[in-house]
Amino acid sequence: MKLVFATNNMHKLEELQAIIGDRFDLLSLQEIGCNEEIPEEQPTLEGNARQKAFYIFTKYGYPCFADDTGLEIEALNGEPGVFSARYAGPVKNSDDNMKKVLELLAKIKNRNARFRTVISLVINGEERQFEGIVVGEIINGKKGQSGFGYDPIFQPSEFDKTFAEMALKDKNKISHRGRAVQKLVQYLKMLELNND
Repeated sequence: MKLVFATNNMHKLEELQAIIGDRFDLLSLQEIGCNEEIPEEQPTLEGNARQKAFYIFTKYGYPCFADDTGLEIEALNGEPGVFSARYAGPVKNSDDNMKKVLELLAKIKNRNARFRTVISLVINGEERQFEGIVVGEIINGKKGQSGFGYDPIFQPSEFDKTFAEMALKDKNKISHRGRAVQKLVQYLKMLELNND
């Protein structure tokens, strides 16, 4: 089955293909000739994921899924949340975003945070959503070289490493995106069985 993953983020695409394996052929936006910026104008992760998935399905006709992910920090009333990618400004610079978070939390003891991913899957105009959450804390400075986004400052509970210090396969087992994708994959397998 060919599935479009509505993202221009090649890190995300690699991460997803590693989780999904070779049962499904993941197509990038480039591969279907979509070069425009996909709108993300909703106030929630759920709304953004839905908007992106329906945009591709409606315009290009492919079965499609899109995700939106937010880092939700307890002491910042759930910020940056839906604005995670643009927290420090419209440029979407991860280093600037992390710097802003670390500055805001500099004098705060409560470092509790969670990553939340919502995936919207649209097949034949029908939508299903899947959610994945991982809880942890924001550490005092960046650690690790892999991953992307806020990975160097987020340490999941019960681990002594940040996401950026973990091997991709280890991160995928416990990450928010990994958990949401596992639910997506289970659903897709069920669809396959029903269609056999």
